[in-house]
This record gives sequence, C-alpha cells and structure tokens, in this order.
Amino acid sequence: MREFTLPPLPAAPHVGGLADAVFEHALDDPGHVVLGRKDEEGRWRDITSAVFRDEVLRLAKGLLAHGVRFGDRVAIMSRTRYEWTLFDFALWSVGAQPVPVYPTSSAEQVHWMLQDADVSACVVEHEDHAMTVGSVIDRLPRLERLWQLDAGALAELFAAGAGLDDEVVHRHRRAVTPDSVATVIYTSGTTGRPKGCVITHANLMFEADTVLGRWEPVFHTRSGDEASTLLFLPLSHVFGRMIEIAAIRGRVKLGHQPALQASALLPDLAAFRPSFVLAVPYIFEKVYAAARRRAQTEGRAGAFDKSVEVAVRYAEALERRAFGSGPGPSAALRVRHQFFDKAVYGKVREAMGGRVRHAMSGGSAMDRRLGLFFAGAGITVYEGYGLTESSAAATANPPERTRYGTVGQPIPGTSVRIARDGEVWLRGGQIFSGYLGDREATDAVLRDGWLATGDLGSLDEDGYLTITGRKKEILVTSGGKSVSPGALEERVRAHPLVGQCIVVGDDRPYVAALVTVDREAVDHWLSVQGKPPLEPAGLVRDPELEAEIRRAVVAANTAVSQAESIRTFRILAEPFTEEHGLLTPSLKLKRKAIQTAYAAEIDALYR
Repeated sequence: MREFTLPPLPAAPHVGGLADAVFEHALDDPGHVVLGRKDEEGRWRDITSAVFRDEVLRLAKGLLAHGVRFGDRVAIMSRTRYEWTLFDFALWSVGAQPVPVYPTSSAEQVHWMLQDADVSACVVEHEDHAMTVGSVIDRLPRLERLWQLDAGALAELFAAGAGLDDEVVHRHRRAVTPDSVATVIYTSGTTGRPKGCVITHANLMFEADTVLGRWEPVFHTRSGDEASTLLFLPLSHVFGRMIEIAAIRGRVKLGHQPALQASALLPDLAAFRPSFVLAVPYIFEKVYAAARRRAQTEGRAGAFDKSVEVAVRYAEALERRAFGSGPGPSAALRVRHQFFDKAVYGKVREAMGGRVRHAMSGGSAMDRRLGLFFAGAGITVYEGYGLTESSAAATANPPERTRYGTVGQPIPGTSVRIARDGEVWLRGGQIFSGYLGDREATDAVLRDGWLATGDLGSLDEDGYLTITGRKKEILVTSGGKSVSPGALEERVRAHPLVGQCIVVGDDRPYVAALVTVDREAVDHWLSVQGKPPLEPAGLVRDPELEAEIRRAVVAANTAVSQAESIRTFRILAEPFTEEHGLLTPSLKLKRKAIQTAYAAEIDALYR
C-alpha cells in the first residue's frame, strides 16, 4: 500500500454558498468583465459583474415566483451556453439544487434521472428536448414546471419575478451553508444505471478554489494580462461544471461554445481568443490531426513529422531539467526548435486562438507523446484525474514540474492511496457525500473517509499517479492471463487513421480487438493517394487500410508481453456512437453493450 498527500493551501474557511461570489464581485468591482456572450449576429459582447449579478437576481426572483423553493431540485437539459450558467447561480441563490442532464439523453434516461432526483421543474434548451421530457412526463408526477430556453424562458421568468423584492432572494441565499447540497450529478453509466452523486457547496468551493490557488498563473498568456477561457465541454459533466464555478469565483472571463465540432469551435477560439483552455484528450488529438493533414495537403508532411520529433525532444529535455536529471535542450536543439516555431508550432497555437500557452486535460488518458508535442509547440497541457464523485480533479500535474504520461500529484489538501489490489483511493474536501437514495452503493465506495474509485493505478516516488485501468474492465484470458485493455486501446488509437478501439478476450484463448476508423482522416489519406472515398462496407475489406491498422496494432503490442498482445483485429464499418447506446455522453466505451452488439464479429475473431 502506497500513499501520497499534499497539504492544503492556506485559505479562509468557506462560508455561505456558491452564489455569494456573484454578489460580492459585483459589489467590489461592478465594471469588471466576467463573461463573454455571443449576440444574435454572432459577435462576442462583454458582460460585467454588475450585469451578471442583476440577471442572476432577476432570474432567482422569477424562480421563486414560479414556486421553486429552498432544497428543490431543478433539472437542466441543454448544451453548453450562457443561460445554463445563469440558471446555476440563480438556483444556488435560492438554495435550490440544479440536476444536469446530458442533452443527448434518451427518454428513458431522462425519466430515470428526473424520477430518481425527484425534480419539481425542468429547463430544456429547445423543442426536441421538450418533446423528450414530454414523452415521459405522465410518469413524473412531481414535475410541475417545464421551461424552454429557445421559447422565451428567461423573459417569462424575469417578468414573473418583477414584483418580488430583492431581499426575498437574499434571505434564501443567506440560508445556504457550505454543507448544503449544491447539485446532484449523475454518473455516465458505463456499467449500469447512472447514480446521482450528491455534491455540496463545500465540495465545489474546495475544488474550484484549490485549482485557482495552485494553477492561477497558468490561466494567463503572460503575467498581468486578462485571464479568459472558452468553455466547450458539456456543463452536464462535472469537469465543465468545475470550470464554470472556478471562472466565476476566480474572476476569469468565461465564454460558452455549445459545439465540439472543429467547424464551429475553431472560429470561436479565434474570435474569443482565450488565454487558456480546459479540454479532453479528444480535442488535442483533433487539433494535432488537423495540423498534420493540412501539412500533408501542402506537401509538407515530412517537415511536419520532423517538427514533431523536435518538439517531443525539446519538451523531454525541459522535463528532465525540471526533475534535475538533465541540463535542458542543447544549443542545436534550440536552433531547430526556433525554426519550427515559426514554420509549424505558431500555426498550431493559432488554431487554438493564438493566446493559449497552457491547457488542462481530463476525462480520459492522454498519450504521453501527444502531451510532449504540445509542450514543445508552446502549449503546456496539464493532465489531471478525477471522477464525478470527487467533484472533478483529485490529481493534476503541477505547473513547474509536469511529468507527461501521468495524471500528476494530488491537488493540495488531497491524499491518494494505492490499495493492496492496486485500486486508487482518494480523500479530500472535494469528495462527495454519497449517492442519492442509495446507501448500499455509497457504502461500497466510501470507506473511512476514503473514496474507492474502481480505477487501478500506481504512484511513483514523487507522488505522481499513473492510471493503468479499471478493476471491472480487466480481462482474464482462458489461459489465466490478466490484461488491462485501456493502455492497449490508447496505443492503437494513437494511429491517425484509428477512431476507436476496444480490446476483447475475456475467457478467450487470446486478446483481439475491434477497431473503427476516423473517416475524415481516412478520406484525406485516400485523397493523398489519388483514390476515391470508400463506402462504409469498403473500409472493412480494403487491404491497404488493413495494413495501416496492422501497423498500429504491432506498435501497441511492443509495450506488452506476448500473452497480453493483440493477436488479431477487425475493422468495423461504422463507429461506436452514443445514439446507438455504445458510448456514454462523455464518450467512454460501453463495453458490455459493444460486445453484445458485435457478438458475431467477436466470435469470428476466434474461429
């Protein structure tokens, strides 16, 4: 058993609730710009702390006028947008509890969460969401109100509360304490029905304030400039929620972007020009892949690949120097790096808005080499680790000593323990109070103040955590060999043509894999060769594509023993999607669902 703890940051004890910061900041500096919001013509407009405070207050009065009371739960089903943040802080102002719902949730998922949380009202974004809720509303007797953002919900609520005195809201707000429940966030349900994580104001204040206190310098492009971030992660996920709260508490200018597609995201990054971003590895993979495709189209693929090698070597040299095991980049390496900074790296930074020099990544593992490339290109990505149950980050790489390929050290005030069976346990002020209405499930993960995460990992001598897999995902072949699929899948996915990979082999004689491809990357690869795009069925049979995927598999196998290696694989015609029930809303594989859907293909791998 191994354990590592970092002491908490010196800070005043938490009092009150999350909404207090909105009113305190407006009083201290009413003209400070706290948010950016797109107008109807697509231009970004500044919102000051006083304007935001006034809108929160008006909405809070409208909620009270419509019967929302202290302790009530109100569901929010929407993409990431300004109104979500407005509703969060208005609900917290009256002591209510927002319950986030993924905008892609099915009717049955919506029914389960709204029934389990006993919500009394629901906010949806548009008509499709309203129809989803409407299809199950007859089975939700407690649901009394349904507001639709795109059908004038704000105007309706503002008007309803116009006759109430501001003090009514403040009386509710002053009744909120750090131990009050702030939100119930449902897990993504990779292995079963989602469970509602009960998270307090204290949990979220500890999390946000610790991240702000420890990582605040990296929020700026340079010392003294305005810190800003564009939030494009779903606010229905705990990571996005933590960003929202930290930005408001830390007076970081916050913008919202509802779409993760490059065609929508990249123009807004260029227009908003954030000083830092928080994302999942998928975003960094897409930026890298797009840069390489662009170079290939321009006939500069060889130069781009050389620039990648230089960036990786440069970042590795800086990493060794930070840990006292090397002198840093050589003079020759610095010269080559400077050349590529103008030719390649600057364009990568421009794709993320031009000002970004630091980023945070969470949600899933990031390839070490990808992290090194971005660091060498001038954007340091601080990888972290956490769960819904830990209110987002429990560990993260520190600014001055980033160890790429790990998820960093415990954040201040947090302890990490590796149990005898390799499971990661966490303890700290951000750990949730339990699952809503499920004592048995709560007792299974909360043990004497520690959260048993279900993840497997290791701690090095400096307290840096590496996640190696999930306890429930370990495969055991018929020969008795235990295999953690996550690391293998991640290495296969590192190939630019691979979209997704799932490793199979439980109770089978050897390990195999199902692989999907990145259609955009494959189409580009074919066009470079002067070939037409392939139909989905053609992907499965194309010998040259199969040879490329085989290279990815062979490369992944070099990191494991022969007994753990992938012996055979199959390319699938279609990707795993959330719509088909094969991915969670946070894009994690639903292994059992995939294995059921592709049972015939898996059986064929063993004939």
